[in-house]
Amino acid sequence: MTNLTVGNARITYRTRGAGPALVLVHGAGPGSIMWDALVDRFTDRNTVVLPDLAGSDPAGDDGAPLTVEALAAQVIAVIEDTGGGPVDLVGFSLGAPTAAAAAALRPDLVRRLIPIAGLAHAGDEYVRQLFTLWLSLAGSPEGFGRLGTVAAYSRHFLNRIGHDAAEQSHGFMRPTDGMLRQLDLVRRLDVRALLPKIEAPTLVVGCTLDQTLPVENHREVAALIEGSEYTEFDSGHVLMAERPDEFVKLVRDFLDRP
Repeated sequence: MTNLTVGNARITYRTRGAGPALVLVHGAGPGSIMWDALVDRFTDRNTVVLPDLAGSDPAGDDGAPLTVEALAAQVIAVIEDTGGGPVDLVGFSLGAPTAAAAAALRPDLVRRLIPIAGLAHAGDEYVRQLFTLWLSLAGSPEGFGRLGTVAAYSRHFLNRIGHDAAEQSHGFMRPTDGMLRQLDLVRRLDVRALLPKIEAPTLVVGCTLDQTLPVENHREVAALIEGSEYTEFDSGHVLMAERPDEFVKLVRDFLDRP
């Protein structure tokens, strides 16, 4: 694990595999461990880079409110530290606008970009209400985690994995200080001015059953990135858990294009 200081934050990143760099940017939650179940699906041809940004468990900072620009600066610092790019950049949920901002601010560092289940700005009143409700449950870890499970997965997926597995998923979302600041950022961010500046070939991925950041937000991201491609899956928010094989194939096929 490598440690970096970027602005007011101490962040970390891990690398696995060998080959061209593929940077996976996590969403709100404990950090890059959200990718661990899929990392080995890419390491046969890529060096997978797994940053833990401010607000995640392994990182640390001064506790100030987060900004998407600060998170993007952390992604940029990781790319530079691993060799300077250009890299392939994938961002999920909050990581989607973070990765997009990094690609817009430093187009020289990004070869291809894949934002998944993200948003361009916090103007969706449903999202504001949901995240305000989530934050209001900070004093109830069980309620906080249960809401996270319901928001993260589709009804079909929860019924498929069954009660015991659904119960175990609550612990993934814990009301740590960093997690609460990440959720607060979702209510404030706005990258609309940055998205038209993206130069890298971009594939935006939407999830039609997303109850965290509804699919209209994903479609708006695509509309604001000139020349981007867009595809949708019938999935809840955490596409990588619900449709892992299709997700891996999508990413590999897009990155393998000439």
